[in-house]
Amino acid sequence: MRYTITGDNLQFVNVQLEENELFQSVAGGMAYMTGNMIMEAKLEGGLLKGIGRSLSGASMFLVQYRSKGGTGIVGLGGSVPGKIVDLDIGKGKWIVQKTGYLGSQETVDLKMAFQKKLGSIFFGGEGLILQELSGTGIAFVAACGDFNIVDLRPGEQYKVATAKAVAWQDTVTYDIAAAGGIKTALFGGEGLFVTTLTGPGKIIIQSMTLQDLAFALVPYLPSNK
Repeated sequence: MRYTITGDNLQFVNVQLEENELFQSVAGGMAYMTGNMIMEAKLEGGLLKGIGRSLSGASMFLVQYRSKGGTGIVGLGGSVPGKIVDLDIGKGKWIVQKTGYLGSQETVDLKMAFQKKLGSIFFGGEGLILQELSGTGIAFVAACGDFNIVDLRPGEQYKVATAKAVAWQDTVTYDIAAAGGIKTALFGGEGLFVTTLTGPGKIIIQSMTLQDLAFALVPYLPSNK
């Protein structure tokens, strides 16, 4: 498999497959494909695993792509203005925010993951259910906004605004912390808590969440007056 990621804030991942190579994506992820590409929806891993994928924000059925009669190309696009990043899952598992998974080689296993700490569930912003990517191969993750990818040293910690942690390697510790004193919590604009990510491992932070984008557009929406 060969691929390129093109565009700026409305990106495509362009995947080139040779015969006998398989690629998979969430349902609805395909933007275009060459005429010799064959696509087929499959309930990978059975019904229970499909339900788990659905609860994690992906689709119950994954769509498989293969080329027939030479090289083929399939292009995938995200559902919101933002970025697409490639992750080498063979170098370690990744935990991804709900709905982040876009597609991968078939050797990547997508399943539902849970927050391990009660406080993180209610106040961390990423919610109870996450996505876990394991196995081998390349996976693609999409989210709103621009990305900053940081490789944390052992013990190094980043405090991230609520819900802006897109993904992190499973060697990274995820928790929450108070945003500051009462005055900061009330008037600082970040709420009572922030997400803390402690190394070692890579983390991906987004500049804007989909909720941020929606709130920013509200004043400009047509009214019923």
